[in-house]
Amino acid sequence: MATETSPAPASDRNFFVFNAVASAGALALLAYLLLVRKGTAGAGVDLRFLPAVNAGLNSLSALLLLGGWMAVKNKRQDLHRYFMVSAFLSSALFLVGYLAYHAVHGDTRYAGDFRGLYLTVLASHVLLSLPVVPLALSAFYFAWKKRFDTHKKVTRVLWPIWMYVSVTGVAVYFLLRGSAPAVH
Repeated sequence: MATETSPAPASDRNFFVFNAVASAGALALLAYLLLVRKGTAGAGVDLRFLPAVNAGLNSLSALLLLGGWMAVKNKRQDLHRYFMVSAFLSSALFLVGYLAYHAVHGDTRYAGDFRGLYLTVLASHVLLSLPVVPLALSAFYFAWKKRFDTHKKVTRVLWPIWMYVSVTGVAVYFLLRGSAPAVH
């Protein structure tokens, strides 16, 4: 049974300020790369292999999240911790690869026959990815502080969102790769 083993401090202000700044910074960098800067295709760097790597990292994240969920259900907190830290690292590597690809190549346009489906999956993926970083940081913080009741409340919201984002990231990759040659 997960219980709070230490009382909540009067204020977790420093963590929440850090979380807000880190999350806003990540979002600002993404917005800059996707909306303002359109890539530097002629820079001599070819990162066209990264979407496949990123799909693999998203797949790995989903498997690790599932493993973490199964471990906690089987009361294997030690194994749960390893799975979740690994899922976070896999997602962080994905984010680095995603940012690098878009910094160099810009957006990839969908050229297939299922544009409505693609845009729906992409929009839900993007919108639901926004709270993953602050929620994941919160989940780690409360686990670190051994405030497991609060950790559990956060992860009840985080886990399905993170899983959905990981799976739809792979779906977006296959929708793009299954369409006519993508236009960069």
